Amino acid sequence: MRKKVVDWQIIFPLALLVLSALFYWISYAFFHNGRYIIMTILDNIGFAFFEVLLVTLIIHRLLSAREKRALLKKLNMVIDTFFSEVGTELIQRCVAFDPHASDMAAKLVVTGAWSDKEFFLAVKDLKKHTTGLELHKGDVEGLKTFLLSKRSFLLSLLENQNLLEHESFTDLLWATFHLADELSRRKDLTSLSTADQQHLCGDIKRAYSQIIAEWLAYMKHLKTDYPYLFSLAMRTNPFDAKASVELQ
Repeated sequence: MRKKVVDWQIIFPLALLVLSALFYWISYAFFHNGRYIIMTILDNIGFAFFEVLLVTLIIHRLLSAREKRALLKKLNMVIDTFFSEVGTELIQRCVAFDPHASDMAAKLVVTGAWSDKEFFLAVKDLKKHTTGLELHKGDVEGLKTFLLSKRSFLLSLLENQNLLEHESFTDLLWATFHLADELSRRKDLTSLSTADQQHLCGDIKRAYSQIIAEWLAYMKHLKTDYPYLFSLAMRTNPFDAKASVELQ
């Protein structure tokens, strides 16, 4: 005969109720004071509401904040890996397609003296930078080769469930992956129609604008929390023509 399995979620609460009733009965059997027992039960019920308040509104909030900080730290590690492997070089390649990149680059030379205000103004200026890209100015074949070489890496990032908590960065990954997909489906990038060139410029611009915004947020995070990483990021700034990894 097959053994019947009883759900512990039913047994456990019933066992607690039975034990509670048993101890109240023992108390009454020894002290014969039913009034005191009822008063104790009412006191415990009244305190239970305060416990619910304490656990749900205070302790739960503190634990959630702690978990959020831990998750944010993990996300920042992923973002750091992205810029090390793909992001910085992708910006450099996209900048080549921008005929007015020098105007924007002058405002994105991040230094150690930058405050939150400078980062805010840089993001504001970025939103005003609406220039169109020109496909013939950059190395579109090189961009294709680069992105296809990083395809597996990008897919691994998209599979990271933690990134669902960072919507803007997830959007950047999708834009980058879509650009790689568009380029990979074109066998000859040297004989594209005008309409197709404009379409690819739109895909590049989508990834370009999103990655700069994420790069600024990334630089701000490094400056605040990881000064030694910020130092390296400044020396590899894709917008700074004078940037050099080697200290002078």
